Amino acid sequence: MLSITPVYAALLALLYVALSVRVIMQRRGDKISYGDGGNTDMLKVMRTHSNFAEYAPFALLLIAMVELQGAGGWLVNLLGLGILAGRVLHAYGFGRKPQIVILRQIGMLLTFAVIVVAAIASLLMAL
Repeated sequence: MLSITPVYAALLALLYVALSVRVIMQRRGDKISYGDGGNTDMLKVMRTHSNFAEYAPFALLLIAMVELQGAGGWLVNLLGLGILAGRVLHAYGFGRKPQIVILRQIGMLLTFAVIVVAAIASLLMAL
């Protein structure tokens, strides 16, 4: 039974909604109904949102697999905190104007680390 992963899934879902609202507000403010309209600010909020959507679900899936296979709570929490911190740092760093490159880089490093560690842990536990 999953008891830890749902906490991180819920927190990440709230961040996803916040990023979605930023896209909607940018669209309204710039009167862009489709695409980026050639507007770099619109493109930035769209890519911040999209990047989150590209990485967070896969990481959560792997974390859930690790938890379902009986990993210790410390590992599941470490992975959950890693993906949450990584996604917050990336969204904040990338979403700023000008962007804060180091936060964006740390965010991606944490995200990749979580995916790799969770993948290896899941594979080892399955074998």
